[in-house]
Amino acid sequence: MNNIKSFFQYISKNAKYIDYPLVITYLLLCLIGLVMVYSASMVAATKGSLTGGVPVTGTYFYTRQLMYVIMSIILVFIMAFVMNVKFLETIKFQKWMMLGIILLLMATLLVGSNINGSKSWINLGFMNLQASELLKIALILYIPYMIEKKRPKVFKNPKLMTSPIILSAICIGLVFLQRDVGQTLLILIIFFSILFYAGIGVQKSLKYGLIVLTGVVLIGGLFLLIGLVPDYLTARFSTLTDPFSNEGGTGYHISNSLIAIGNGGLLGRGLGNSIMKLGYLPEPHTDFIFSIICEELGLVGGLIVICLLFFIVYRAFELASKTSSYFYKLVCVGVASYIGSQTFVNLGGISGTIPLTGVPLPFISFGGSSMISLSIAMGLLLITAKQIKVDESKRRQQRKHTKNFSVPKNN
Repeated sequence: MNNIKSFFQYISKNAKYIDYPLVITYLLLCLIGLVMVYSASMVAATKGSLTGGVPVTGTYFYTRQLMYVIMSIILVFIMAFVMNVKFLETIKFQKWMMLGIILLLMATLLVGSNINGSKSWINLGFMNLQASELLKIALILYIPYMIEKKRPKVFKNPKLMTSPIILSAICIGLVFLQRDVGQTLLILIIFFSILFYAGIGVQKSLKYGLIVLTGVVLIGGLFLLIGLVPDYLTARFSTLTDPFSNEGGTGYHISNSLIAIGNGGLLGRGLGNSIMKLGYLPEPHTDFIFSIICEELGLVGGLIVICLLFFIVYRAFELASKTSSYFYKLVCVGVASYIGSQTFVNLGGISGTIPLTGVPLPFISFGGSSMISLSIAMGLLLITAKQIKVDESKRRQQRKHTKNFSVPKNN
């Protein structure tokens, strides 16, 4: 009985340091995601077009997403109210985390399921686990930990980060071997965002960046000329300029996505009234769910979702600016780059701004691994924000104590 009482006292003590605007934003996105997954998938599910031709109930994807959301909310609650961020800074945790990630990535290559051309999933029965999603979390914790451990020397001598960078590169290489270009791109963005924000290797990156970029463009052009670029990648680049020129072929997905967005107008056709989800869009509940949001809820609905996601990114950078701890600072930046880049890549892909990569919209698209990974990222942001507020409170108390006991000067 005393243990239970102590537990609730601990939670109530930490509750005042929780960043509730972030919690409310997270819950709103989860709720919108549940509603839109049901709306986008209910008709296609009954026809079997999303389940290999096998008809299922209209709530098939909704009930699974509901399970993922409940699991994720419980996880975020435990992280925010119970977990101490100091545990994440221990060398024991970091070693086991990276070892576990490497083993998961290797297991994915060996026994993983091939879905849409990528061997990125391990079938657990109740869900498909995507190890690359967990790698994002691992790098958000591992790179800041190594920078904090080696500073301030690492800023003068970036070579001290050679071993962590090599280990990270091996993990990213294992994801690339799974033929998952979209996830590889996102992980690289997270990785370099953390390094650049910390100020490690920025001068050399700027100095040699143009040379590397020129080399990549030339090599890419050479591969394109001799036919070494996969056909599906070539097709995705070719549809960027005018997807409607081949509306029935390579531009089919983007054309229908743009039509769905245009159909919504300002206020949309109404929840559940999308036409393009009736077999015109291939993955209306995952990759193209924002197109369905725009068609049913209009420009207003789309902007609400974007603003909610933008608030998380903005708040993460704001928290990063409030702490002197490089670990907390870079974890916040890592979470911001994770959610921000994934939002940009998804919206850019479905609108024809960048090549389509099949990346889910954070907290909205159907998917267990993505939902859990993003929720862990939110949990990291919340416990980091909590610790930052605790540190600020302690500093205020110390200043107040020093002021009260300072010796007054003689006149």
